[in-house]
Amino acid sequence: MIILLAPSETKVSGGARPFHLDKLLFKSLLPYRTQLLHQYTNILQKGDMQTLSKMFGLKKETDILKHKRDIIHEPAMKAIERYTGVAFDHLAYNTLDEKAQTYIDNHVILNSNLFGFLRADDLIPEYRLKQGESVGDIKVEKFYHTHGASLMEEYLHNEEILDLRAGFYDKFYKPATPYTTLKFIKDGKVVSHWAKAYRGIVLREIAKAGISNIQDFMKLPIEGLGIHEIQTKKNRTEIIYNIDN
Repeated sequence: MIILLAPSETKVSGGARPFHLDKLLFKSLLPYRTQLLHQYTNILQKGDMQTLSKMFGLKKETDILKHKRDIIHEPAMKAIERYTGVAFDHLAYNTLDEKAQTYIDNHVILNSNLFGFLRADDLIPEYRLKQGESVGDIKVEKFYHTHGASLMEEYLHNEEILDLRAGFYDKFYKPATPYTTLKFIKDGKVVSHWAKAYRGIVLREIAKAGISNIQDFMKLPIEGLGIHEIQTKKNRTEIIYNIDN
């Protein structure tokens, strides 16, 4: 089973390992990643504050300048450790035991807005790119869909897929084979903030239990959640959870 996870715009600083673009998932994406990073770096070097503000999704000059640096030579860390935000806070990867961390490293694929498709343990530097923003004339989600969606389809061909991403990331890749998604409701209403939290909680519980398939996942008790309904349409199965607390 492979679990798809969205990234976060906020990230942890630092790292202790070198960054190698050619070591990321799908070596055949290297020329395209190189093209995108070249464009990104050129924009940083030009330093137009209005352009950077839009690309970063930041308004304060001090915040913008913090991210105006050559990320290629910045230290790297695992992608799953780099990202912060609600889902990653509730996953709390660094508090898991080695077995659960290894499970995540081997079973989670992230959709980076800059680097495209990443294994959880791929080493990446700190960077900033607002979801949905272009890098110069490159519309990132379309760019990676064009060059990477077929690679994902081949990679996941014999895998069961649990898609924990936000809907936006269908623009990068939407499975053509059967896959499962989650929806969270509270008091009869679909929730968004809590959905992010529970994606992290669900992934944490899956990793701790070492779940290997969707059938076993559906039997997994998760505190605060109860299955309300399961809907299947074409190749997409959606498990709808009630938030009990």
